[in-house]
Amino acid sequence: MKADSIPLIVGLLVFISSLISLKIGLSVAVIEIVLGVIAGNIGLKPEEWMLYLSGFGGIILTFLAGAEIDTRLMKERFKESLLIGAASFLTPFVTAFLFAYYAVGWNLSASLIAGITLSETSIAVVYSVLVETNLARTKTGKMIMAATFITNMGTALALSILFIKPDLYTFIFIAASIIVIVLATRFSHYVFDNPRLKNKVIEPEIKYIFLLLLVFMYFANLGKGHAILPAFVLGLLMSRHFTETSETRVVKNRLRTVAFAIITPVFFIVVGMKVSLPLIISASGIFIALLIIKQAAKFLGVYFFAKRYIPNGKVYTSLLLSTGLTFGLIAAIFGLHSGFIDQVQYSVLTAVLIASSIIPTFIAQKWFIPVHTEDVVE
Repeated sequence: MKADSIPLIVGLLVFISSLISLKIGLSVAVIEIVLGVIAGNIGLKPEEWMLYLSGFGGIILTFLAGAEIDTRLMKERFKESLLIGAASFLTPFVTAFLFAYYAVGWNLSASLIAGITLSETSIAVVYSVLVETNLARTKTGKMIMAATFITNMGTALALSILFIKPDLYTFIFIAASIIVIVLATRFSHYVFDNPRLKNKVIEPEIKYIFLLLLVFMYFANLGKGHAILPAFVLGLLMSRHFTETSETRVVKNRLRTVAFAIITPVFFIVVGMKVSLPLIISASGIFIALLIIKQAAKFLGVYFFAKRYIPNGKVYTSLLLSTGLTFGLIAAIFGLHSGFIDQVQYSVLTAVLIASSIIPTFIAQKWFIPVHTEDVVE
């Protein structure tokens, strides 16, 4: 296939995904993943530019997800967010690890990778769905994002503590991330509040945010880490900049438009392209078992606390927090590249993540979207 035809096909998939999403009322992110799986298994392979743009798309989604969190509400409801997020992390981590180790017979390292991979909740999917359903600005949506943050903190810490061996470049990455976050949090108002930069067609504020995220990606690659966690923290700490004035809220909306138009669709399509259906079929029993274990453990663990703290959206919250993708893919890719899991195990875990990003999202959007017109937070 000629190289110049691939961007055309990707553009077609992005457009078709939007049309299907509008037609059936399902998150466009899920449609993009499904079309990516189909494209990848009929011979379409992602090019280098797609891989980099995909990585950048994941970082932008993570930043935007952090920026949507209401820090004031998170402080007020910290106990609730902590309990829901911790349950969302611990229940699938423990159950998936025990099943992989004792029932399937994977070795200790592979079983731990399985537990970590299936413990996360997809920031990308949750944020995309909340935005598309207009729940991102409600108390329920913000509680879900806060709990997602806690869940993925647990996943990131588990991967770091159990597997990653730090070196000098790792500490450089951590130091650079902290410096960027501190400086950006303190001085970004000079960019957002500068009258010379406001409402310009060249969008200097968006380019400034892109630069910060690219700095994270550079030092993450240098330190063999990943920029998702610092990007999420930066978005969280800069969220106040996006709520102070109507102009800064417009900047966030413009950034969201730019990201959702082409950058994040490439992320979801590339994720789907990496799945090998023949390898999944060869281990279909393990795939089905792990999928059921992840979904059941996540749902039951979250539902216990969501029923108490988010009664009007308990099922919806439990289903959305049962999704998996972003951090889980990072853990699976790390395990594959480090030799802790093989290609079959990687394909199975990735397929479970993708299925978990589709099935609970579809059910949540079709039958359990909460109606909260009274709790919109400006």
